[in-house]
Amino acid sequence: MWFVDAITSGFQHPTDPGQLHWFRIVFGTVCTLRFALSFGQGGWNRLVPGSLSLHLAEQRYGPARARLLAAVYRPALVLRTVAALALATGLEPRLSLLLVLAGAAMELLYLKSPNAVRYTLLTGACLMVAGDLGQGLSIGHEPSTANTWAQCLLVLVTTDIYWNSAWHKLKSPQFRTGLYLAQWIHTLTQLSKQLPHRRQYAVPRVVCRLTGNLTPRDIRLWRLAAAAVIALEIALPPALLISQTMPYAVAAGIAMHAAFTCLKPRQLITFSGLTTGTYLAFAA
Repeated sequence: MWFVDAITSGFQHPTDPGQLHWFRIVFGTVCTLRFALSFGQGGWNRLVPGSLSLHLAEQRYGPARARLLAAVYRPALVLRTVAALALATGLEPRLSLLLVLAGAAMELLYLKSPNAVRYTLLTGACLMVAGDLGQGLSIGHEPSTANTWAQCLLVLVTTDIYWNSAWHKLKSPQFRTGLYLAQWIHTLTQLSKQLPHRRQYAVPRVVCRLTGNLTPRDIRLWRLAAAAVIALEIALPPALLISQTMPYAVAAGIAMHAAFTCLKPRQLITFSGLTTGTYLAFAA
């Protein structure tokens, strides 16, 4: 297995740099989409004079720093979106990546739950230490040690994300018994027509109709779904590293993240896109 060989050789085992080239394209594409979406639903008008967001920033950082943040906010939105597109297309990839990470880090200053930002910064940092990010949309395949360390880091990050998530789900009776998912779908079924941004949810109507009534049968079905998610999160990392099982693991992982994204498309598009993108790093 290449991952074991890379570790035992002190990260001097040659790998295919094309895997990181592809991930750079995926990373840039996902960030472009995320940054473009941030212009909508009030994002462009965040921190304008008289807004609640500016008031909270003034309380947190003081008037002078809050005004500075408000002044750079809109230019930063535009700059980071352009940089993400440049990263995806391979135009000055290292500088573009640095600007993307800086633009993403800006969100830590005003978002209440910036988990997607932290994950973006984490995977972006792994990409930053790669020795060969490629140029343009061309993909190189000459084996080298330039990206071995970065590729191993991405594998470790994704493995930690999955196993840590599975551990927390196992410790949660609410999730493990299926009650959390059953209640979530039931609430969505009852309130979907009253939500101001209904497009933020993409759960198929048939799922809501058949499993959204909070009956004992529904809870049993969601218990099976919860068990499947936990089992997948535990099994995916080793399965992705084994060439014989990798195609099946990729298909299962994409299906799982597609289901996750249906629950909260805008919030989970970054996590799902980047996580499935890291599957490229598992290939030899």
